[in-house]
Amino acid sequence: MGLLTIGAFARAARLTPKALRLYDEQGLLPPAAVDPESGYRYYHPDQLDRARLIARLRDIGMPLADIAAVCRLPPGAAAEAVTAYARKVSADSARRRRLAALLVGQLAEGSTTMSENHHIAVRYAARCDVGAVRKTNEDAGYAGEHLLAVADGMRGPGGDAASAAAIDSCTALDTAGASPADLLTMAAAAVTDADARIRAVGTEEHRPVTTLTAVLRSGSQLALVHVGDTRAYLLRGGDLVPLTRDHTYVQALVDQGKLSPAEAAAHPRRALLTRALGAGSGPVEADLALRTALPGDRYLLCSDGLHAVVAWEALYETLTSRTDPDQAVDRLIELAYAAGAPDNIACVVADVTGQ
Repeated sequence: MGLLTIGAFARAARLTPKALRLYDEQGLLPPAAVDPESGYRYYHPDQLDRARLIARLRDIGMPLADIAAVCRLPPGAAAEAVTAYARKVSADSARRRRLAALLVGQLAEGSTTMSENHHIAVRYAARCDVGAVRKTNEDAGYAGEHLLAVADGMRGPGGDAASAAAIDSCTALDTAGASPADLLTMAAAAVTDADARIRAVGTEEHRPVTTLTAVLRSGSQLALVHVGDTRAYLLRGGDLVPLTRDHTYVQALVDQGKLSPAEAAAHPRRALLTRALGAGSGPVEADLALRTALPGDRYLLCSDGLHAVVAWEALYETLTSRTDPDQAVDRLIELAYAAGAPDNIACVVADVTGQ
């Protein structure tokens, strides 16, 4: 079969001559021949498959440099490279959606709160309890003027060290020196530090892991960072709402419509995590959010030793009826014991007040 002119080849490949000239300049698809006098390009029909592959890779947004690398690979390895690229695109898109959601939230709150300089203080209480069944306590908690945090370690005797490492990475942030603009960066850095410290211990199969939910404050701005199934709740204006979403196998099934929330609560694998500090061979991805605190807000941070056994109605009744954070924490621990306290319990209650 003879050579095709650039125009005929472009039509056969469903490309434009301009795109073919670009692919030639980048070394992706050199023509089979070039007229020495006119410089006109000619292509062999056997080059159509490569041209179509390049076009499809461009359609999914792959950079030309990456396309060149994929084109040099055998089919199986090329498929793996495209899969890896798709995962990266998906992760980047998810990150952009989260950042967009943060911005939308800030702008929405800005109409009533961001222009105001709330002078606030925080009253807080924290308690960790071993529970009625466990012999050791692998939960950890912390409450301070600028930081609230809970962590739930697991995978054997190193779980307590893992949860302690997560809290330790955050406690340095309990300072009034942070600017609101730095909150999310500092929170993310604390998670990265804790994750690296835990992953440096043992092997992927045998190292401990931990969850972490923390709130970092600067003025009236709050940065929320979350990994795992510890939780944060906000009581505002009589409504108790969750601020976090569990990173668990059953929550993923709920999100996919395969389980109801009630079925998930009784599922035998409800504690199986899909994200945790120290898990896997690469850095963990944390959920990050920026919020504005208002006087009258009450925050609850807790491990699954509380929220898995105490019903939402009981959490709500306690948080709305106990005005002192210490009394609220004590009552929540009592409720966990009344439900059998089968796990360690970490609980932090914090009230936002006007100065």
